[in-house]
Amino acid sequence: MKSSCCIYSTGVLSLVVLIVSIALVLSQVFQNALNARIKKEIILKNGTDAFEAWENPPPPVYMQFYFFDLRNPSEVLLGETPFVEEKGPYTYREFRPKENVRFSDNDTKVSATMPKTYVFVPEMSVGRREDDPIRTVNVPAITMIEKFKTHPLISNLISSYMKSQNIGLFVTRTVHELLWGYKDPLLAVVHKVRPDIDEYFGLFYKMNTTDDGEYVVLTGEQDYKDFARIVEWRGESSLDWWTSETCNMINGTDAASFHPLITKNETIYIFSSDLCRSLYATFEKEVHVKGIPAYRFVPPKEVFANITVNPANAGFCVPAGNCLGSGLLNVSVCKQGAPIIMSSPHFYQADQKYIDDVAGMNPNKEDHQTIMDINPLTGILVRGAKRVQVNAFLEKIEAFSQTGNVSTLVFPVMYLNESVEIDAESADKVKSVVYQANVVINIPFIIMAFGILLGVIFIVFLCKNREPEGTKEEQGPLLPASS
Repeated sequence: MKSSCCIYSTGVLSLVVLIVSIALVLSQVFQNALNARIKKEIILKNGTDAFEAWENPPPPVYMQFYFFDLRNPSEVLLGETPFVEEKGPYTYREFRPKENVRFSDNDTKVSATMPKTYVFVPEMSVGRREDDPIRTVNVPAITMIEKFKTHPLISNLISSYMKSQNIGLFVTRTVHELLWGYKDPLLAVVHKVRPDIDEYFGLFYKMNTTDDGEYVVLTGEQDYKDFARIVEWRGESSLDWWTSETCNMINGTDAASFHPLITKNETIYIFSSDLCRSLYATFEKEVHVKGIPAYRFVPPKEVFANITVNPANAGFCVPAGNCLGSGLLNVSVCKQGAPIIMSSPHFYQADQKYIDDVAGMNPNKEDHQTIMDINPLTGILVRGAKRVQVNAFLEKIEAFSQTGNVSTLVFPVMYLNESVEIDAESADKVKSVVYQANVVINIPFIIMAFGILLGVIFIVFLCKNREPEGTKEEQGPLLPASS
């Protein structure tokens, strides 16, 4: 009798455990508890790991520059197709700690500057040197040509000076000069008349050991989805370069931090001061980086599509109505009037016309796509690569003989690959968090497994309990077998 009671008690317990476990799975009690804890801990607040990583990012960041060396300048001036040869990478280690950190509005906001310092890494660079000569478009010259092309008197003066000094549409300078600056002879003369025009030029001139302005971001205290979201830059909550309110919005983070608990169906917003605009990325696929699960987000083709594909991009047409093809962004309005156009490297995802206009373009997804691999639980960027190309707009201008018979085209100057991958120490911390989270999330299933085990035990003992009772003699045949 006692054994039967124990057996049936086991069966009842098994059923109760299974019901409880199913209820826990459906109600997501442990998942919700875990999410609540993550939302509470991943905020920008002194003493938290999230704040420490935001203030002093531990993973090493590398900036690689690839230049396009022009091989046929004379032919280009006659209207022929430019032929360029890619040179690089020229690699720099990038350091970007936050400075002047201040909390405000009851610790719901934090402001900081982010000075960037670049240190050349010879062993990760082609030729191990920065003095390689590069022949490319003369950006200071085309900037002055563009700036004064509608002023006949000034145009004649500039053109005459360029002739006297043998200044042409193309120039040969070292990698270091093109990046960090050199005193340009044409700018030096214009500077005497227009002091507001700097006599030095460099693609990253005044961008080493300096910051690009103060950022004000939300801490995530009130809403976890606002973690590190930028609300002000340079004292303004929006931009003023573009021709629509939507295009002038400052959206998202700086792409170094993201909110936790990211899902596949959400859109990630990013603000890039280099591109002078906000952009967005969508989920592409699941990946693993150093054993850490991650979601890969990439900017879709529509981000830089022309207005026939994405009408919302009309605000990026400057002047209003002057729209380029897909894959390009005219940033002259935020680059002191220089005819600079941004794109993905080798015109990846741009209209085929731009690829065909320059010999030497070989776009491919693996090398030229911008990617962000984000751990969905913590929002930590475990691997990322921002790939952007700087181009110059070229056209024939009658007032300047230096332009010859050049075809109207977008000329590639160089592209950069700003990449980061989580370091080993940080990776171990993230893996530990992910492992603990998996254990917590799977507690209902562990309980369910225990209930199933009890059910199996119940069935086994029940079957044994139903075996016939009595001695072997009692279990023998009623009539003896005849001899």
